[in-house]
Amino acid sequence: MKFKFGPFIIVIIASFFACAQDKNPINIKHSYEVIVKDLNNPWGFTFLTDGSILINEKDGRIIHFKNNKKTEIKNPPKVYLRGQGGLLDIELHPNYKNNGWIYFSFAYSDGDENGGNTSIMRAKIKNDSLINKEILYKAVPNTTKGQHFGSRIVFKDGYLFFSIGERGERDINPQDLTRDGGKIYRLNDDGSIPKDNPFVDTKNAKTAIWSYGHRNPQGMKINPFTNEIWSHEHGPRGGDEINIIKKGANYGWPVITYGINYSGTAITDQTKKEGMQQPLHYWDPSIAPSGMAFINSDKYGDWKGSLLVGSLKFQYLDLCTLQKGKVIKEQRLLDGLGRVRSVEQGPDGYIYVGIENLGIVKLKRNKE
Repeated sequence: MKFKFGPFIIVIIASFFACAQDKNPINIKHSYEVIVKDLNNPWGFTFLTDGSILINEKDGRIIHFKNNKKTEIKNPPKVYLRGQGGLLDIELHPNYKNNGWIYFSFAYSDGDENGGNTSIMRAKIKNDSLINKEILYKAVPNTTKGQHFGSRIVFKDGYLFFSIGERGERDINPQDLTRDGGKIYRLNDDGSIPKDNPFVDTKNAKTAIWSYGHRNPQGMKINPFTNEIWSHEHGPRGGDEINIIKKGANYGWPVITYGINYSGTAITDQTKKEGMQQPLHYWDPSIAPSGMAFINSDKYGDWKGSLLVGSLKFQYLDLCTLQKGKVIKEQRLLDGLGRVRSVEQGPDGYIYVGIENLGIVKLKRNKE
């Protein structure tokens, strides 16, 4: 289907699909405008200081969108394109205007026939080409499994945080501090290990680890109102979670979960355990979350302060109303446009949403 630039009015009517949002059916009038069309899988995107957009296509292409024109950036990372793996997130250094560093997460193989794993790179752009490429972190071991690469990137207090999924090794990686996978990591911006990371003095531990016991975190943002790191992750069948990420904390997977195996059998009979964090919110059934953003502008009236989460499974943008740090209401936006992969608030205060097989759209709220 071809989409043209311009606004499209959407009236969201609660459907009869089995999903958490159906418990509170609410009609919301809003509109969207296609800003960047004809994208396949805009896994991550970010705004440059001139307002143009850098877009990661999962297949390995980096696209610079400026003045309604797409330019493909040359010399991108060599990605391991398999299953959920490929070119993933992209984030600017907080001091990008002065140092020019751009950070990427992607699946990488090192040319290894045994598969690949999630990696973090930084680079600069000159003459529409990546230069000064540096691998800052590479998870090991490589595996040919195609699931649970993660991976989102945020900066907080000058540190680089990123997530890596457990790579389909749920009983091996998430609870083992000596292994990569199922973790959120913290590095200095040059890739070195901060001296106050929680496991720097733990024997044989991966010293970049910040938190563990994760399944597949594909959303991570700094809450602009509290300065906390918020993350969401895919559960199994049921049990997708939103978590507030704390130093050294264990988020329980797979010892505790609100989900079950895809076959319908139990993973565990425990949803809580001492020493393991409870999610701030969970979905059952799963919505398959990817991408997230807080509304921190005055463009959307009383939606300000809300959290937006993309749904791959049900193909909508989930507007989560927050009160005292809890999700108290959920409403569907952009229902049925496609699998929502990435969500960002732009420098103009509007929300931009990357949708598979469509492009990047700008969300607008209509006057009621």
